[in-house]
Amino acid sequence: MASFNSADFPTVALDEAAGEIVIIDQTLLPGEVKLLRLSKIEDIWEAINVLRVRGAPAIGVTAAFAVYLAGSAVATDDPRVFEKRFGEAAGYLATARPTAVNLFWAIGRMKRALGGALAAALSVADIKAALLKEALAIRDGDIAICKAIGEHALGLLKPGMGLLTHCNAGRLATVEYGTATSVMYLGHEKGYGFKIYCDETRPLLQGARLTAFELAAAGMRPTVICDNMVSSLMKAGKVDAVFTGCDRVAANGDSANKIGTSGVAIIAKHYGVPFYICAPSSTLDMSTPDGAGIVIEQRPAAEVTEMWYKTRMAPADADVYNPAFDVTDASLITAIVTEDGALAPGRLREKYAGGAD
Repeated sequence: MASFNSADFPTVALDEAAGEIVIIDQTLLPGEVKLLRLSKIEDIWEAINVLRVRGAPAIGVTAAFAVYLAGSAVATDDPRVFEKRFGEAAGYLATARPTAVNLFWAIGRMKRALGGALAAALSVADIKAALLKEALAIRDGDIAICKAIGEHALGLLKPGMGLLTHCNAGRLATVEYGTATSVMYLGHEKGYGFKIYCDETRPLLQGARLTAFELAAAGMRPTVICDNMVSSLMKAGKVDAVFTGCDRVAANGDSANKIGTSGVAIIAKHYGVPFYICAPSSTLDMSTPDGAGIVIEQRPAAEVTEMWYKTRMAPADADVYNPAFDVTDASLITAIVTEDGALAPGRLREKYAGGAD
């Protein structure tokens, strides 16, 4: 098991001098902590697509840095040529993954920053500076938002409670704190003594490989369970609340998160356990009325049949169904915790009628 100090290894960083994005290769965790330095848009696309960097907020920050770097590499003094090249890079990057709305949100913010700079008739050099400023603002905003989510969530809890989380909505999915795990980090700092359970989260095991890894590195002692042990754990009264992240929230509160989240929510409803979705407002997609409109990414079959085994664990002629996400119905969600507080799913339209900016 690799040693890990979160202060030494930011999830996503920009090396301005080198013109590189620095990320942790999460496909190698927990056995190896390896930093990747990426500058080419194709390599950044690949890193997002194969989950070297993952988690909606971290993908958004990475996308902002990526399109800034793509723009900074354009050698022209003509703003319109710059705009065309920038647009090509942004369009290409947007194809990396279809479900996480933060990817498109971050690219959209960078496009609007470009539009403002063009409207102001700035030089290409000043346009590049404006794009850098916007990318850094997206990063800094992610840190502040995640901390605010944790503070709001902490107000819902008491010391000593048992908390369950699914997949990784931790600092490895953001720049710092995480979304669903922010309450755990802040609670740990304040001595709340939470008992934390992490679903292993098949087939990619992000709960076991990433969440348990980062929480243990921060001094907590998480307990890993198989996904199909949730009902047993709740029936035994060991879970007081569930906190998960999400990749997209529809206007009615339906929420897409890592596959298996919907099942956890159904079980939590049966046992009367509060179920909270933690999400920055940038993850709210007010243009999508409900979960039926959320595109669900289909992942390679090998993730189920071969990735974690020395020999194939399913017949070669067996078909595989491997959706990356499922949609949890709003009726199963106690509240959605954003940087603005805990809201019932039905209040999202009232609060965010114009969408998140």
